Amino acid sequence: MYAIVETGGKQYRVKTGDTIAVERLHGEPGDVLDLGRVLLVADNGEGQTRVGAPGVDGAVVRAEVVEHARGEKIIVFRYKSKVRYRRKTGHRQSLTRVRITDIVLDGQSAPSEA
Repeated sequence: MYAIVETGGKQYRVKTGDTIAVERLHGEPGDVLDLGRVLLVADNGEGQTRVGAPGVDGAVVRAEVVEHARGEKIIVFRYKSKVRYRRKTGHRQSLTRVRITDIVLDGQSAPSEA
């Protein structure tokens, strides 16, 4: 079983046991968070696929905070020709690495994959 969740303005396809890096979330390492904005829940083609409008009612993805980290540095270089204008700055996004522990649909936990 997998789900598509939205957090930080981005969408992620997750299943139980996955570890993903998302935009910074509140919580200390070891805390369990509920990602409530679930857009789709599917059963790998075997059962029903539930698509939300915009979210699936009764669906929650539980995730455990693994660590807080920072992403790769991105160089931002602004340049205008003929006027000697140059600006070079960098940016590193703050990220939270989370491990998906459970997908709950209508109060029932999803069967774990072997």
